[in-house]
Parts: sequence; C-alpha cells; structure tokens
Amino acid sequence: MTLKDTIAVGRRVLETEAEALGRMAAELGEPFAKAVETLFTARGRVICTGMGKSGHVARKIAATLASTGSTAMFVHPSEASHGDLGMIGQDDVILALSKTGETRELADVIAYAARFDIPLIALTAAADGTLARAADIVLLLPDAAEATDAVNAPTTSTTLQMAMGDALAVALLERRGFKPHDFKVLHPGGKLGAMLRTAADLMHGREELPLVAPDTPMRQALLVMTQMRWGIVGVVDGGGRLLGAITDGDLRRHIDGLMDHTAGEVMTAGPKKTVAPGMLAGEALALMSDPPPAVTVLFVVDDAKPVGILHVHDLLRAGVM
Repeated sequence: MTLKDTIAVGRRVLETEAEALGRMAAELGEPFAKAVETLFTARGRVICTGMGKSGHVARKIAATLASTGSTAMFVHPSEASHGDLGMIGQDDVILALSKTGETRELADVIAYAARFDIPLIALTAAADGTLARAADIVLLLPDAAEATDAVNAPTTSTTLQMAMGDALAVALLERRGFKPHDFKVLHPGGKLGAMLRTAADLMHGREELPLVAPDTPMRQALLVMTQMRWGIVGVVDGGGRLLGAITDGDLRRHIDGLMDHTAGEVMTAGPKKTVAPGMLAGEALALMSDPPPAVTVLFVVDDAKPVGILHVHDLLRAGVM
C-alpha cells in the first residue's frame, strides 16, 4: 500500500463520516427537543447504557453530561442483570445505545424501565428494532454505511452516537444557563482548570500592593516601586480608589526633572487594563496580551479600589498558557 493509497483511505473514512454527520444534522427534529426536555426536567440522574462499542460511547456521553452540569452515570447492561439494576431509580432517565436495537444484554434494562415507568430514550439506527419500539423517545441515527470496506466494524455509527451525545450535552448546558464559573467547579485540574481559575485565586493580596497618594514625591514613589518589585506603582485617593498608575514608560516620559514631580503628576490616569477579582485567569491573560500595549502586571480592582495584583508569571505558574 503506497503513501498515496493510505492518505486516500483516511480521506475516504473522514468524508464518509462527515457526510453521515451532515445527514443527521439535517434530519434532527422534534424527538431531539423532547429528549433534551426530558433530561432537563428529570429529578434523578441520566443513566447511560450500551454494550461493546456503544457501551464505550455511552461512558463518554455520561462523562460529558456530568462535566457540563447533568448528574449522569454509566451502567453496564450485563452488570445491571446481576444486581446493578438497583442503581437505577424511578426519578432517573435511561439513555440506551444500540445501533441494531437488538442488543440482548439490554433486555433487562428495557423491561426494568417499563416496569417502573422510567423514561427510556433510545439512540439507535433501527426504527423498528426492539429498543426503539420500547422507548419513549427515539433518536434515530441515519442509515449510513460504516467507513470500512471489507469489515463492518463500528466506525460511522459510533461517530454518530458520540456526536448526538455531544449535541444533547450542549443543548442541556445552554438550557440550564451553565456558565464558565459553573464549569470551573467541575474542572479544577489541568489546563482547563487553570484557565477557569479567577484573578482572586491567583493574585497577590493587599499587603503586596505598591500604592502611593497623588501628592507623594517621586523619590518616595520610586522607593515603593523598587521595594515591591512589580515594575509599577498605583496612585490612590484618600478613599483608596485607583486614580492611575506609574510604569517604566511613565518614568521615561518624565525623565527630565523627574524628582521634582509628584506621583499624581507622573502617573497615567485611569488605567484601562485592570481586572475584577472574578475575572477568569484565561481572560486576564488575554487582556495582558492584547495590545496596545501588552502588559505583564495588572491591578485587581473591586469597586474602584485595588485589592490585589496579578503578574503574568502567576498565570504561567498556574498553567494558564
């Protein structure tokens, strides 16, 4: 098999699956909206289940739902037949995956749902299959060929299942009004968790703030700027409100007779780049990087008063890059 042949196979697979996804999107209709509403109004959990490759996708859907604000879990259908049916409550909703709709291991889950009147959502390619006939809502996958030629291995079908799971999760997320701060609670680790930390989480507190009054002589203001080592000093009024800031650039612009001035005369009034304590770390980094000018340090301001200071190194150490 030549390099060209290998690339051609890859393209064929991607094009086959992309075409099927396009069909599924075009055919999406009322059952999807009913499924989202059923999941949204459920008082219990979303129970995702399936065998084989469908089971792997069901696990992923459960994880995605759980990470976006829905209480969800995976129940293996074989284990359900040996005691784990007790994990499914009457307030739950079952999302069952099976391409053919004839997966034997789902029989007990289907019967359990009917017995206790538990809503059953089927994700299947078989409109007349056992699963679809038993379900309250059917999310029907298009009749699309798998992306394999000689072997009918699950490829296109599992891609469609996963995409439908993502569609449900995102629709539920938006239905709930789920926000980045809510997401942060469920994603404390890794780069995503770092991006979702706030300025208040990473800032240096009041004791490290380089602040002076407007009438402070520049000689003294420079001492504060040097001692605090931020390369900046904030100028505040008698009520502690931030009036302006002095940076290296301001010092260069006033180099002639610098020591004859006060902090209020040298400062740049009303710094445009400040952050609120609740601003996400990722947003703070974007603000620092956005010219003109790019900066390395920001005052954290609450009700016009500096409450902390944030350096780009704090973001780097936290993994926000």
